Amino acid sequence: MNCIDNKTKFVAAHLFVAERTKQKCYEFLKQVKDNCCNQILAKYYVKKFTGIDKRIIFVSDKFYNYKNAFNKLFYRIAKLQFGVPIKCNRYGLKYNNNAIERYNGKLKDRIKSIRSGFKNFDDARFFMDLRRIIHNFVNPHQELGGKTPAEIAEIILPLKRNKLLNLIRFVGDNRITII
Repeated sequence: MNCIDNKTKFVAAHLFVAERTKQKCYEFLKQVKDNCCNQILAKYYVKKFTGIDKRIIFVSDKFYNYKNAFNKLFYRIAKLQFGVPIKCNRYGLKYNNNAIERYNGKLKDRIKSIRSGFKNFDDARFFMDLRRIIHNFVNPHQELGGKTPAEIAEIILPLKRNKLLNLIRFVGDNRITII
């Protein structure tokens, strides 16, 4: 399960699961809330105090467990566009899930190229964590004008030319956790 900001393409949260159960959907959306609570509440307070509805909109497919978990965690402070098909323009919908579908497609392509597969669930989870870090901080995106999602999201780190090596050094020096 992945959560991507549509404007910055930043992967805000992810959870590697064997099945999308109600509990796992709740855990995933709880992670989103923990990581993005201040931004979500800031948009909610605009609506509360001015009447202008600027709440954050979550977009999901038709998997019903997302809706249940969303209502538990974000009932008033955000909106949910539930049941969005991949070809949403055909149905006149404003919001789509194309960013997440593309990210998931890239992950599937990368996993297919790993011939031996993963030895266990933890190896797969570590791979997913690394892919998220590389996506957010290392790889520039053409759609973002050659910048990384972290740069667009104004997360400025002194990474310079060799981004992955410098990111490893930066984390080691500052003892912070990016995942």
